[in-house]
Amino acid sequence: ALSLKMDAAEQQVQAAMNAAGSLLPADLPAPPVYAKVNPADAPIMQLAVTSGSLALPAVQNMVNTRLALKISQIDGVGLVTLAGGQRPAVRVQGNLEALGAMGLGLDAISSAIATGNASTAKGNFDGPKRQYSINANDQLMTADDYRALIIAYVNGAPVHLSDVARVIDGSENDRLGAWTGIKAPAAQSDVVELNSAIILNVQRQPGANVIATVDAIKRQLPQLEKSLPQSVQLTVLTDRTVGIRSSVEHVEIELVLAVVMVVLVIFAFLHSLRATLIASIAVPISLMGTVAAMYLLGYSLNNLSLMALTIATGFVVDDAIVMIENIARHRERGKPPLQAALAGAGEIGFTIISLTVSLIAVLIPL
Repeated sequence: ALSLKMDAAEQQVQAAMNAAGSLLPADLPAPPVYAKVNPADAPIMQLAVTSGSLALPAVQNMVNTRLALKISQIDGVGLVTLAGGQRPAVRVQGNLEALGAMGLGLDAISSAIATGNASTAKGNFDGPKRQYSINANDQLMTADDYRALIIAYVNGAPVHLSDVARVIDGSENDRLGAWTGIKAPAAQSDVVELNSAIILNVQRQPGANVIATVDAIKRQLPQLEKSLPQSVQLTVLTDRTVGIRSSVEHVEIELVLAVVMVVLVIFAFLHSLRATLIASIAVPISLMGTVAAMYLLGYSLNNLSLMALTIATGFVVDDAIVMIENIARHRERGKPPLQAALAGAGEIGFTIISLTVSLIAVLIPL
């Protein structure tokens, strides 16, 4: 349901995944995962990891364990994905001629690899009060481990995997890749060198503040870089907040200019320092009250809210000018300041409220 909170939905998804765990295939490459992220959102930040000496599968394994897991724990981060297709894997390339000479087929290699990677209990100890299972992990991790694997016996002699196949440390899919451009020296500034890289795409959680999330990531980057070898370079490719920060900065400047221009226009038309002072004080006080209410309601400053504050500044000035003019009319008739203020506010109060509500109604579509 759309009314269901994100945290409650997250618990339900996790419970469903746990319940379905026993129904999943045993040879599933990786367990299912979930992420609190809007798939239509573009990454808020992209990082590139390159190395001049380490192979990309080793770099990807390092990035996955030392960078991706740490960044995903930062507040506001919903999902961290790796691009580059260099997940480390052992590649086995069968030699059909050697297999045929020994009367074997590719199924012998497949069966031997599956058997050699079994991870099941080897037995158990039974005691009068306790029972222990003998667990051992038979998973083969490197190409050297696979080369020594015995796949069959021919004429009483063991046939190792290295005898009938080429076994190398590589990547799961060598037809995928990612590259990052590095500028050449100044003398050749128009030349860009492309280096193979592992790209980290960082997406935010729905509703998380983009700028706060990116700032938290940048604070962690120096510490994360120290955990990497010196031969590995970490580069920020894209930062979605650059345009957002520039846009917000310009809107803030426009807001300040609007307040200043309004005060100058009031003085030009009223020719009264007191009336100008009253209107100039009313504008910042109204803005501070609005920002305080936004803070209590959990709203943040963004392009839309800053634009709304800029437009609302005109509302405040309009109301202030009308109120000041009506009070000044009673003062000219000889009433004391307090009585003039009460009488003027009483006469014009409903008009100001109706005027403001009408302006708000016009801007509701925006």
